[in-house]
Amino acid sequence: MTTTRPGSEGSGANVLVGPIADLEGGAPRVVSAAGRTIVVFVVDGEVYALDNRCPHMGFPLSQGTIRDGILTCHWHHARFDLAGGSTFDPFADDVTSFAVEVRDGEVWINPTPREPDREAHWLRKLDEGLEQNLRLVLAKAVIGLHELGATGPLLERAALFGTRNRANGWSSGLSILTTMANTLPVLAEEDRPRALYQGLVHVARSTAGQPPDFDLDPLDTSERRPDVFRAWFRRFMETRSQNPAERTLRTAVAVGLTPVQTADMVFAASTDHVFMDVGHTLDFANKAFELVDHVGWRHAEAILPSIIPLVASAERMEEAASWQHPVDLPGLIAEADAALDGALAEGGERNAGWDGHQPLAESILDDDPRVSLRGLVEAARAGAPLVELSAAVAYAAARRAVHFHVANEFGDWDTVHHTFTYAHAAFQATKRAPSRELARGILHGAAAVYLDRFLNVPKQPIPTPAVSGNGGASLGALLAEFDRQQHVDETAGHAADLLAAGRRDELVAGLGTALLREDAGFHEFQIFEAAVRLAEHFGERPEGGHVLIGAARFLTAHSPTVRAAEQTFDTAYRLHRGELIYEEPLR
Repeated sequence: MTTTRPGSEGSGANVLVGPIADLEGGAPRVVSAAGRTIVVFVVDGEVYALDNRCPHMGFPLSQGTIRDGILTCHWHHARFDLAGGSTFDPFADDVTSFAVEVRDGEVWINPTPREPDREAHWLRKLDEGLEQNLRLVLAKAVIGLHELGATGPLLERAALFGTRNRANGWSSGLSILTTMANTLPVLAEEDRPRALYQGLVHVARSTAGQPPDFDLDPLDTSERRPDVFRAWFRRFMETRSQNPAERTLRTAVAVGLTPVQTADMVFAASTDHVFMDVGHTLDFANKAFELVDHVGWRHAEAILPSIIPLVASAERMEEAASWQHPVDLPGLIAEADAALDGALAEGGERNAGWDGHQPLAESILDDDPRVSLRGLVEAARAGAPLVELSAAVAYAAARRAVHFHVANEFGDWDTVHHTFTYAHAAFQATKRAPSRELARGILHGAAAVYLDRFLNVPKQPIPTPAVSGNGGASLGALLAEFDRQQHVDETAGHAADLLAAGRRDELVAGLGTALLREDAGFHEFQIFEAAVRLAEHFGERPEGGHVLIGAARFLTAHSPTVRAAEQTFDTAYRLHRGELIYEEPLR
């Protein structure tokens, strides 16, 4: 029976280990207290108490070796300071230590950890995991912070780390972190820490070995006019002048331009040329503003300038041969853009209930670009809001994934991705800060969809549900297809069945599960988030279902993977629950 007595200073019940004479010179003593397994060592007359589970992989530290005050775990050679539990090897994390006292020759331990502020502890481990690019430490930090409801501080730390420690600017890791933060509400509860973990892993990876960024100060100026800052920023981006552009953007935020005015400035520069950097420029700019939404406008001056290197160095697709021959797409875009002025003046975006998304998308998919671009202009003349026109173009881009035939080369999926995520970024940007300049991005997206027409030859049909009502629709069957290579059509069929059964939310959460268990790449995270958010815009309309079917096909095409990231997260989660990983038989 464990003997307890009231602890000092209200710290709870202390636990009797036994007479110190029995511990000196002998094996360490392992005791259970308050749901913990604690190992007690007596070395040179000093008593130490640590959690018996190695924080790295859970091996019992009572089987370790002590020399010169260093406790070494025998499984992966992690070394710890016996007196405090701190690790010498960052991959291993610190071991929890406990207060010890000796009274009347008896050893007592307090089972309350010496570091009671768990949020501070996990934020510190988060910092270490990001700095050292340690996946297991990041997984443990996410699990601990998620359990404490500290998602906000986690995102803030990661966002600032990712921008301050990469001189090349915005990274795919920051985009992945943002996509996961955006989609947390639609994921299954158990997948939400996995999503944050994936984002952190990619932020750490994208900053590893990179030089840090050094900020420029804002201008000391009395200028406050948004149109002046807008003109400055666009001029400097036109000439690829990064430092002047950075000072302009930082000054705009510092002097009080609103989030909408600042976004308008950045989005205009991101659409001053056609489909910049195959769509990445506008997409990353939009993601930067979305990340600021999560962490607060007070961090805008720190985060937003990270996109400047990408805007300044972006390829301008009007210079690409594929956009000029055999069809002069930049010329057609310029004609449509000129006609859009009169159309918008006449239409005035007055038709808030416009629902011509599907026929307009069909034209963008199949017609000559002269016809489809004219269709966009005429829809604007009929009063279609810009945000709905951008949604129609994004829907058309999503349909390329629905109709993509596996006879195409595997790498062609990336072409689908670039156009869809660009069109979705234009849609989200238009909701945030609609402008006449940003409307050009809608035309650019439609032209990009036209260029991708070869991906639907032959054209895979939209799947027809194989079941009626709820019978036969199975999320388990859908997830099983992700265990087999290239089962894109089978997955599409299961997705159609779930949609027909009215289980859209379950399908979305299931696709999230499928994504997060893979060693997914940048494009898969982007496709999932874009599809979920665009489908949400369409609600129960067929367009929303088509978008999700396209995402299901894309994600399945990139599965299965080794799933190493999931293994690391699962290890961390099992350690958090106290499971004994080391006792499993080797495979």
